[in-house]
Parts: sequence; structure tokens; C-alpha cells
Amino acid sequence: MKIPVTAIHLPTRPGREYESRFDREQSLLKMLAIPIASVILASMVTTLPIFTAEPLLPPFGLLMMLGWRLMRPGLLPVWSGLPFGLMDDLFSGQPFGSAGLLWSLAMLALEIIDSRAIWRDYFQDWLIAALLITAVLLGGLWIAGLAHTAPEPSLLMPQIVLSILLYPLVVRICARLDSWRLAT
Repeated sequence: MKIPVTAIHLPTRPGREYESRFDREQSLLKMLAIPIASVILASMVTTLPIFTAEPLLPPFGLLMMLGWRLMRPGLLPVWSGLPFGLMDDLFSGQPFGSAGLLWSLAMLALEIIDSRAIWRDYFQDWLIAALLITAVLLGGLWIAGLAHTAPEPSLLMPQIVLSILLYPLVVRICARLDSWRLAT
């Protein structure tokens, strides 16, 4: 006597058969768009209506670009500092081209550090980011001072300190976005 065997059907999403998750190709659009969009959206944070007597809001676009570049060195090309900086200039109110120049110089400095360093750890990345954040903010103050009378550099100290302290949070956001970007 034969016992009939019935097939077990697993529930699937409508219109899709079960596909193996091994050896899938990742979306090129997703791989490229997430870092670019995150830097641009972070630069747009400066358009929020936050009013203070002195500059306090960190340059989130710069922090995001440094976070991506230090976390994934080959992801953003060296020349990407120019378009990201020009995009930031549109939202920050700095003289047009100042962030383009300073962010490009920061990317060149990171490229030189990457070519000479054998290895880096998290605290070295934080120190590199702190030095570049300070240099870019002071350079932006100097460039703005070419057109108008610039205030004392000590006025930027709260913004510099807050930017350096928020860098680990931005790297955590980059890591979350990176895990989502690499997921299939």
C-alpha cells in the first residue's frame, strides 16, 4: 500500500519565488546613492531654523563626509570633496567655493594620511577628524574674513568642541547606513 505524499508549499511573497540569498548582486544605485545622499542631507541640516548668538551648529555635512571617508577609505574618491563642499556652500551661507576648497584639501590630507599610515584605530580616526574639523572651520572663518571683518577665532570654540564630540555619533550613523547599504 502506497501512502500519498503531498508537497509542502512554503508561503512566498506574491509574484516571487523563493530565491537564495547567496551570491546575489547588490544594487549599484543603492551602493552609490546612500553615501552621497547622506552627505547632502547632512549639509542641509544647517537650513533648520536654529537661532544662536554665536555659531554652534556643527557642520554635519563635513562630519558625514569624514565619517564615510575614514570608515570606508575607498568609497568616496578624492575629488568628491569639491562637489560636496559646493553643495554645502549653497546651504551654509559661506562664500561660495570656500567649503569646496577646504573640503577638497581635507580629502587630499586624508589621502596622504592613508598612503603613509600602515594601520589606524578608532581613536586615531577621531584625532584626524578633530584636526580636520578644526582646520576647516578656522579656514572658513579666514575665508569669510576676506570679505568682511571676521570675529575672533575663539568664537568658534563651542562649535569646534561640539563637532569633535559629535563625530562618534556621526560615525555610528555612517556604520548603520553602511550595513543597510551592503544588505541584500
